[in-house]
Amino acid sequence: MTQATGTLYIVSAPSGAGKTSLVKALIEQIDTLRVSVSHTTRAMRPGETDGVNYHFTCREEFLEQVGKGDFLEHAEVFGNLYGTSQSTVERTLAAGHDLILEIDWQGAQQVRRALPQARSIFILPPSRAALQDRLSNRGQDSDDTIAGRMTQAVDEMSHYVEYDYIVINDDFHTALDDMKSILRSGRLSLAHQQNLNSQLLTALLSD
Repeated sequence: MTQATGTLYIVSAPSGAGKTSLVKALIEQIDTLRVSVSHTTRAMRPGETDGVNYHFTCREEFLEQVGKGDFLEHAEVFGNLYGTSQSTVERTLAAGHDLILEIDWQGAQQVRRALPQARSIFILPPSRAALQDRLSNRGQDSDDTIAGRMTQAVDEMSHYVEYDYIVINDDFHTALDDMKSILRSGRLSLAHQQNLNSQLLTALLSD
């Protein structure tokens, strides 16, 4: 029996859809699953840890890595640079781990071009009203900020058609089960099973 390579899963969602909580629960429950830690030039916030939340780096080093082609995808958001290390992704997948990459639809397009075999999941709220309630209940933003996030969310949600799977996060546990089913089905795919159980399949068909 040989070790099969893992699958890269792109996970996107508008702010407030529950992506972070779902991914955290998946990581805690699935031993073979990892989450990609992005590089960023933004300042570290209280409670964050380098190498856990992000790989924090300076702008000069980040741009040097861009020049070397080290990033699978990268983007500038509100003046800060964010990127995903291609070598880290490749090592993780080669070790047999499935890997979740939490990025927006623009980053997802870059990753698909580089790794067309990646699978993608878009998480949607059950309604606009539910999304607005979730954003408001955080108690962190002004009404104007929430309105801006809602406008941005509608634009983001319009890209759901670019993804392989859609998960509606109405009930958290149901949405979590849906995501686990997607990952489980990937492990049962023909290509994965052929790699993982090549000796068995040969023995079953031998004279």
